[in-house]
Formats: sequence, structure tokens, C-alpha cells
Amino acid sequence: MATMAECRSALRRLSDNLAAADGDVRSAAALDRSLSCHIKDLGITFTGRLADGRIEVRDTVEGPPREKAEIRLTMTGDDLVALVDGDLNFAKAWASGRVRLEAGLRDLLKLRSLL
Repeated sequence: MATMAECRSALRRLSDNLAAADGDVRSAAALDRSLSCHIKDLGITFTGRLADGRIEVRDTVEGPPREKAEIRLTMTGDDLVALVDGDLNFAKAWASGRVRLEAGLRDLLKLRSLL
């Protein structure tokens, strides 16, 4: 099971990857939205913002998110690390229910180029 530090590191690497992206991926990452990533097996939620092509983790809270972020992810710590490392395909993980992504329709359409 991935640790909280490994999950935080994975989110940092994801942020770095988004910042280095170009084209459609860069455009999608340029959203300015509140973000939460609930790690089910650890019982924690990372909260922050997706802005200027980066993910800024501002807080870590126990349990599910206390406030409804505009973009919400839910998964296990191992799945987060595997996604960022490229060992888990997002579309397959989402289709099988391993990863949950919730956002407004317009944001989902923009985010599809990231996924």
C-alpha cells in the first residue's frame, strides 16, 4: 500500500508533468479549478487547486473531502502512483471503477485530453 508521502510525491510528479506538457494537454491543464484527490485506502484527501498548468496541494484532511471541489478524484494510493508512473491506464481504470473522476461536463470535456 502506498504511503501518504508516496501519494504526495505522485501528485507533485503529476504537477511537474502537466507543467511540462504542450498542445491540448497544456490547454486542459490550464484550467483554474479547486481539486480534491481522495485516497480511499489511506482515508485521506489531498485538497488544492489546478491552476496555471500545475497542481498545488494546499491541505491534507482525514476522510473524504469536506467541501465539494470542482474536480474530484477518488482512488487507492497504489492506483495514484501507478497512474502517474504510467503503469495504469486511466481510461481502463475509470471504466472498471478503480478510479473515479467527477467534474462539470465542460471540465470533463477539457480534461479528456489529459486522460
